[in-house]
Amino acid sequence: MLMRLAFALICLTLAPLAPAQQRTDTAMPPPLTLRDAGDSVGVVFPASVHQGALVIGKVPSAATVRYAGRTLRVTPYGSVVFGVGRDEVGPLQVDIKPANAAMQRIQIAVTPRDWPVERINGVPPATVNPPKAIAERIAREQARVVAVRSRDDARASFAQTFIWPVQGRISGRFGNQRVYNGTPKSGHSGMDIAVPTGTPIKAPAEGVVTFADLGLYLTGGTVVLDHGHGISSNFLHLSRIDAKVGDTLKQGDVLGAVGATGRATGPHLHWGMNWFDVRIDPLLVLDRK
Repeated sequence: MLMRLAFALICLTLAPLAPAQQRTDTAMPPPLTLRDAGDSVGVVFPASVHQGALVIGKVPSAATVRYAGRTLRVTPYGSVVFGVGRDEVGPLQVDIKPANAAMQRIQIAVTPRDWPVERINGVPPATVNPPKAIAERIAREQARVVAVRSRDDARASFAQTFIWPVQGRISGRFGNQRVYNGTPKSGHSGMDIAVPTGTPIKAPAEGVVTFADLGLYLTGGTVVLDHGHGISSNFLHLSRIDAKVGDTLKQGDVLGAVGATGRATGPHLHWGMNWFDVRIDPLLVLDRK
């Protein structure tokens, strides 16, 4: 009798649970606790980044984080973001003060990049060396764009996996030295994608439209899409704008169409990205894992 009872207990132990009793959380393992090398306060940042990178770090959600003279906004789940300038040499210093722990300083190495020269001829001369009245107009228009880049709201769309706004050949790369009609200018502020006029432009990530103007002198049809925490995308030389200021766009929504307005020699989309006033490379954002 005792042997039969023991055998029955073993069978119950080994038998699979009925569907109603089976665990429902085995398909997705619990999230890992991300920590720094000292395993002390839950801080994770990359050890090194490239010039022009968008950097996302992990900190305790109640921490205070300082970088480059700014206090970074922290998401409820502990993410922070910032951009690395084209000419940054590093090491970057990030100060983290958790609610109940001592402040610690994280250092991040910066990997330099080569910046080839791009010579562009046939650009309208007045867009290269504009007369005084035009230069003043350009300055006023650019000041309007700079103003919307100061926005710092809580949306965290910067954490999405970005998609290409259009598919085409890269005709101009971020950071490369530009020479227009033989006149040297600053490094290219974004990525140019050569596609026909009228090609629909899709939002690479969710965001709110903070600027939309079809008539800027230098950049032509211009749209700025804010992704939160100071991260924004700008789209230049548009032939048509389909969104207005205040619109919230989901990833993939059409915001306008490619053109050749402003300082352009042919139809293409200029896609730039910023962390406040720091320009970052959209191609690195697309490649971010």
